[in-house]
Amino acid sequence: MSGQPNLMSTLKRTHMCGALREAHVGQDVVLMGWVQSNRRKGGVTFLVLRDRAGIVQVTLEENDDPAVFAAMDPLRPEWVVAVVGKVRSRGKDANPDLPTGAVEVVPTRVEVLNQARTPPFEVRDDVDTGEDKRLAHRFIDLRRPAIQRNLMMRSKMSSVARQTLVRHGFLELETPYLVKYTPGGARNFLVPCRLTPGTFYALAESPQIFKQLFMVSGFDRYFQIVKCFRDEDLRQDRQPEFTQIDLELSFADEDDVQQVMEDVVGSIFREVLGVELPERFPKMTYEEAMRRFGSDKPDLRFGMEHVGLNDLVAAHDGGGVAFFKQTLDEGGLIKAMRLPAEYALSRSDLDKLEKDVKAMGAGGLGRAKVGEDGAWSQSPFAKTISDALREAVNQACGAQPGDLLLFQMGKAKVVHTVMSHLRLTLGRKFEMIPEGAWKVLWVTEFPLFEHDEENGRYVAAHHPFTSPRAEDVDRLTSDPGACRARAYDLVLNGNEVAGGSVRIHDSAVQAKVFDALGISESEKQAKFGFLLDALSYGAPPHAGIAAGMDRLAMLVCGAQSLRDVIPFPKTQKGLDLMTGAPTAIDAGQLAEVYVASIEKPES
Repeated sequence: MSGQPNLMSTLKRTHMCGALREAHVGQDVVLMGWVQSNRRKGGVTFLVLRDRAGIVQVTLEENDDPAVFAAMDPLRPEWVVAVVGKVRSRGKDANPDLPTGAVEVVPTRVEVLNQARTPPFEVRDDVDTGEDKRLAHRFIDLRRPAIQRNLMMRSKMSSVARQTLVRHGFLELETPYLVKYTPGGARNFLVPCRLTPGTFYALAESPQIFKQLFMVSGFDRYFQIVKCFRDEDLRQDRQPEFTQIDLELSFADEDDVQQVMEDVVGSIFREVLGVELPERFPKMTYEEAMRRFGSDKPDLRFGMEHVGLNDLVAAHDGGGVAFFKQTLDEGGLIKAMRLPAEYALSRSDLDKLEKDVKAMGAGGLGRAKVGEDGAWSQSPFAKTISDALREAVNQACGAQPGDLLLFQMGKAKVVHTVMSHLRLTLGRKFEMIPEGAWKVLWVTEFPLFEHDEENGRYVAAHHPFTSPRAEDVDRLTSDPGACRARAYDLVLNGNEVAGGSVRIHDSAVQAKVFDALGISESEKQAKFGFLLDALSYGAPPHAGIAAGMDRLAMLVCGAQSLRDVIPFPKTQKGLDLMTGAPTAIDAGQLAEVYVASIEKPES
């Protein structure tokens, strides 16, 4: 150690390690950071020093300064040191692969600020240590350049979003985390309230109700970059706590919200990645997205679109294919997709795809190989299909000799899901998706309701304050399944990154929606009483949206997991391996909040 407890008051850092360039040659610098490596070759010591800006080489020959040379000898990886020296050019020894590779620092003084134990894994991007160990030592894992780069990019994204929204006249306002528990929707985390025994707060799953209250209160443009909480099963792109760029506008419609979000996302891409997105993003209805891609978040970076065959099959009365005719009679859906001849699937590939689609609820994988004359082979349909229907299907799919046609038929939901999966699987397998391409899309006119078959009732597809399209208001109670919402999702490269809607501000329309959902008067008051009360005091027309900051950052940074763009993430079991959370709480603490704990029954 330096033995100088007040060293930081006399020695001040002048430059970041990764910022040094040829323009700094000849300058005196003070660097501070972590030792990446320290090696001695002959009479020369090569020290690599790292901070969040990058690395730089510190080089000293023994004959130049024996005392400093000796001081550098004991330095070990992850020791924290200060280096005082002069920048010089590396000349012919420059490393073109490093931003700082043209220069090095010749030290005149080296101070050890703190020693370090040998870390459990090396601080480098290609470390092969398992994720659990890295998460248990996240404070070390966060030193890796790739993770630091991700978090610095995320920080810039937040800054750009904030500046853009302020430029549009938005106010950054806070909403509470501790809120009233309302049944339905995502499962809430519960927080016992000590001051009122036997009662609980819920952690807010979103600021939805409160941002609508801001509109009622006259704060006509609100935003915040806010934490939300949902006690749900986790996966690669879901965490129990997540961050949204949340906003709401009064006196606005869909297009007003979309223009603001387009500017936010466009500014992020321009300033963080140097990528120009379209000034206005294209739009596609939910119905079109499902028809062409089987997904409400289609990836537009490649083709392989689906072709609906119901009308063709009906026109040919089944065309001799019993499965086709049966599907039509049962009100099902028939779809096909063309795999061009240049992308050949082996028998084992087809067997694996068949296994995959069966696991998704399909009966199997229908297929047909197209011959030189348009005839089909390798297909259970080949023997019975009429020439007229086969020719019509080939034409509808744009089939050429050597192409493979893939079919699905059955309930629409299963068919869409399976065909969407096949499209993405084959697109990735054959590298159809171009690297570095960005495709944005608004998906609009979602169904207002979804039918809960288990309970035999309709539920809100988004939330019960989503406005129906004007032309569907009269069908709210007579044909709720046909009603469309004034809702919109922003899709980026096949990922939903934002979603919102125009809200209901008319009490008569709201009453019809509640009736369609079968919500009683008592249930309305129990769940939404204070919001309904507020809306009755002069609510302006308003609309909003929330963008998933974690998922957007994952895509912008090119990361493979949300955990790569969140500083202190949880595992897929909701565990914080670094701190050990969640933990058991002793009986005394539980008694203070009037809560009893029961043991989980053995499975």
